[in-house]
Amino acid sequence: MSSPNSPLPVSLPTDAELVLKVIPMPADTNGNGDIFGGWVMAQVDLAGSVLPARIADGRLATVAVNEFIFKQPVRVGDILSLYARVTRVGRTSITVKVEAYTERFRTQGQYIKVTEASLTYVAIDDNGQPREIPKR
Repeated sequence: MSSPNSPLPVSLPTDAELVLKVIPMPADTNGNGDIFGGWVMAQVDLAGSVLPARIADGRLATVAVNEFIFKQPVRVGDILSLYARVTRVGRTSITVKVEAYTERFRTQGQYIKVTEASLTYVAIDDNGQPREIPKR
């Protein structure tokens, strides 16, 4: 049950793929005792790269974080589920939207949206230079 100050549970996206699930631990906390934003950003970057890796058929590099919104804190022991969907495929780059939802350990099955982001990855060759994405 939600308290008056807690966010209401939401439904999970049906137009995105679950690409990563992770549980943050005490070593991942900031000075407030919540999970450090940099840790969340790293998980989002990992999750965001999954779908572009399938499309690019080779190495990728993160070239832009177009948007990153922290909506709610993540807590130690939460089950963090990250969903991704490709929003654009260009000649050398792929843009992905990532949404992160948490299940508080004691209320599993009730999801709260904690983060949303848009990231752009570029396909690179063995020398780290941009390369064309194979046509499908």
